[in-house]
Amino acid sequence: RARGSQSVSYACAMAAIVRGKAAAGRRCSLRVQAKTTPGVAPAPAPPPPAEGGLGSGAVLGGAILVAGAAAGLKLTGGRRAVKASACGEKYTAGYHPEDSHMENNGGYFDLKEEHNVKINPFEKTKLAKNPMKLWKERTFVDLANAVKEKGFEAVDKADEKEIDVRLKWLGLFHRRKQAYGTFMMRLKIPNGVCTAEQVRYLGELIGRYGEGGCADITNRMNWQLRGIRLEDVPEIFERLDQLGLTTVQSGMDNVRNLIGNPLAGVDAEEVVDTLPLCDKLQDYIVSGVGTRGGKQTGEAHSEGNLEIANLPRKFNVSVCGTHDVFEHPHINDVSYIPAVKGGKQGFNVVVGGYLSSGRVFESVPLDCWVEEEGMVGLLHGVLTTFRDYGARGNRQKCRLIWCIEDMGGIEAFRAEVEKRMPEGVAFERAGESMLDSTRERRRLFGVNPQKQAGLNWVGLAVPSGRVTPEDMLEMARLAESYGDGDIRLTAEQNFILSGVPDAVVPALLAEPLLTKFSANPGPVMEGMVSCTGNQFCGFGMVETKMNAKKLAEELEATMEFDRPVRMYWTGCPNRCGQPELGDIGFLGTTAMVDKKKVEAVDILMGGKVGHEHALAETVRTAVPMTELLPAVQALCAEHFGAKLVGKGEPVAV
Repeated sequence: RARGSQSVSYACAMAAIVRGKAAAGRRCSLRVQAKTTPGVAPAPAPPPPAEGGLGSGAVLGGAILVAGAAAGLKLTGGRRAVKASACGEKYTAGYHPEDSHMENNGGYFDLKEEHNVKINPFEKTKLAKNPMKLWKERTFVDLANAVKEKGFEAVDKADEKEIDVRLKWLGLFHRRKQAYGTFMMRLKIPNGVCTAEQVRYLGELIGRYGEGGCADITNRMNWQLRGIRLEDVPEIFERLDQLGLTTVQSGMDNVRNLIGNPLAGVDAEEVVDTLPLCDKLQDYIVSGVGTRGGKQTGEAHSEGNLEIANLPRKFNVSVCGTHDVFEHPHINDVSYIPAVKGGKQGFNVVVGGYLSSGRVFESVPLDCWVEEEGMVGLLHGVLTTFRDYGARGNRQKCRLIWCIEDMGGIEAFRAEVEKRMPEGVAFERAGESMLDSTRERRRLFGVNPQKQAGLNWVGLAVPSGRVTPEDMLEMARLAESYGDGDIRLTAEQNFILSGVPDAVVPALLAEPLLTKFSANPGPVMEGMVSCTGNQFCGFGMVETKMNAKKLAEELEATMEFDRPVRMYWTGCPNRCGQPELGDIGFLGTTAMVDKKKVEAVDILMGGKVGHEHALAETVRTAVPMTELLPAVQALCAEHFGAKLVGKGEPVAV
């Protein structure tokens, strides 16, 4: 869609290759920036790549990587070209080339025997019994009944893998170390938009479990509930289904929650409404219906999609709908970027972004464009290619970008994906971006006018994303009493109430809950993100949520800021808290103080989000929690212009 006289063209992007680190397999980033040039025609297509390489430039969502082996990518060779033979139905029945590592066993996709070599323990568990049988054959009900009859410990001893691994395909995560016998339950909330009725039930649910019952808003715009007991699961699943919710395929080697614009449908500046698009993708991913569709149609919500339920590793997807790029496309495995081609609106695609303990990598262009009707087919092509050829050995090398490299690079991967597209669906080279990279990224807080006259959206900050049952009941009440009944979760672990009429805004702002979840948070609190930490996660090396909140409060009490400073916390090297995205990031570790091991963090700096995205680098290691405040005060003063107030001086860094 043209916006006035401006034509947003895709300029060739610069590939930022971090030499040495990329070659060592730790980092290779592609910086992408669209350029707005009023009255200028779209840039011509980039030249074809030179023989033996992938070319010298890239276009966001469009062209290809840069400069070959220096970037750490295998650009030539790799897996053989797939023969263009008759493949039968490619989409509904699945396209399975002869050299696929997987085979279809009665609808369940399992690793072929000849590829059961040097596979990781999780793959062995999946081979012993496909986890989706718990869902499709409803044997989770048998587990729940066994717990009622024999007790949890007896069921656990009979098959720990069932409890600790396979149940994750149903969104159930056993807290063996922290809360034995209870589970974290992860939902799937496409685009992060849920209803007051849904949130009210979730609040009532965790309220059953006393002190152990609480919830977190995640950085994938989702809910995680704590304190769940296995014997209650059949009843819970039945109620979730009635509400149009699901937990199936929300954990382990599956597609995780779909990210979109949290303001979808109400945003006066949105480029495309991502909510129906995420719902459509969700329908495919769980073979059911979207969040709202379950209530409207009465169909079974989530049968589970067996074709994509045995991936080599987890998989993240986002759909960009705004110039602000709230959806973090640079760290997702697949991201759809609004683009036009031949006068039609569609999407360019970037792939391969992820953060992990072994490597961090920003997404790269797949150089393809699809219309809305091709979004599901494109995702199917990428997922099944990943399923069929992705590595299943070292878990640190099982993410999508490793598969792309092993296949010979972007062009070889793209060719395979194209073979899996539905017949008659456009799959073309990248189009012209619809995103304006010159736009300043907006804050998602306070009272803001919607595209609907007389209505507003109100953004509220949730410190560390942690909420109580009482908080959730109040959130639901406020959404119904003042707004349109929707509660919109954000990737920064906050929430938005939409559809608030002008006349009731003052009353909403006076509600007691807004003293806890502020519409105008402080400069550190508004950009604070935190993983679960060691309170509930067995991998966590430090407590994150309370430490993050405490540090934010201390910084705001002792310093004056003239701009927000985003701080991201993660409790371990797995990076669930995405520390590379923060202006300042914290990664949990330990340090020795007076010959005693204490909680500590590595400090990262330089992360950026939006069009100028960048991943933060470590600047200090093993800083004890007791020394963290002065260290961060010094960083805030030196790099962000903050001024210390009151007594004391920050330490030098």
